[in-house]
Formats: sequence, C-alpha cells, structure tokens
Amino acid sequence: MRATGYLGRLRECVGHAPLLAPSAAACIRDEEGRILLLWRSDGDNLWGFPGGAMELGERAAEAVVREVREETGLEVEPTALIGVYSAPEYAFDYPNGDRVQPVTIFFECRVVGGELGPDMREIMGARYFGPDDDLPPMRPCCVAKAHDAFVFRDQAFFR
Repeated sequence: MRATGYLGRLRECVGHAPLLAPSAAACIRDEEGRILLLWRSDGDNLWGFPGGAMELGERAAEAVVREVREETGLEVEPTALIGVYSAPEYAFDYPNGDRVQPVTIFFECRVVGGELGPDMREIMGARYFGPDDDLPPMRPCCVAKAHDAFVFRDQAFFR
C-alpha cells in the first residue's frame, strides 16, 4: 500500500529509507470485554488494531477517531491511554519496501455510533477476540498491544 498525505510527501524525499511514523490505534471492546482486531489487506495477511498514521496538524485523538471511522464504520470516543509503543524492534517493512519504526499511541475507545463494517480495501475482516482465544497472526507491536489491552487497569504502558 502506498503512503499518502504527510508520509507520502516524506516518501517522495527519502524513498524507502526508515522513518519514524506517528500513529494512533484503538482498543474497542464488545460487551463481553473482547478486543476488536482487523484483518489487513497490505499483503502480509496479518491482523491488527484499528488505526493508522497521523496527519500533519492532527491530534492523536483525532487520528484514532478518523482511522476507526475509515476502516470500520464505527464512531468512537477515546477514553484512556493504554500505552505508547515505539521500540525499535517494532520496526517493519511494508510490502512496497517502505521501512517504518512506528510510534503508536494506543487508546481505549468507546463506541458512540456507526455500524461495524470493514472497508474491504484496507480491511478485509473484523472479529472480536477474548483473552483465552488463539490470536491471529500479528506484528510484534500488535501482540504487545493485545497483551496490554487484556491486562489494562488505568496505568499506561510505555514500550
């Protein structure tokens, strides 16, 4: 998938070189406390949390609301900070060769409207998972976020 917006403009200057990529992600729970994961279409056949890159001039909380709406059709309100994920070992390459080290702000979010429906471009499926379920294949950062989401008790994690 090709970078757009702010990251797309940066990519025009640096090509595939590694970039820090500020992003926001949402932990959305159903009534049973299970977490929503999305099956992404970016070529790696991986699952992850709703979210994506922040745009220049956008607040992290605005980015998570926008990304969740675009990817799932849900309207959410961020209610707490679960953690910030920026470790170098979370770096990865996109299928097109773009390399990023994400700096992800992970929010607990409450659904306030909309209806769950993957966009079928970026997102091919959506499912809620509980702490005792086998989780689908995910990048290491998403594995850490899932673990933290299941044990979160109002104390943010910094990884």
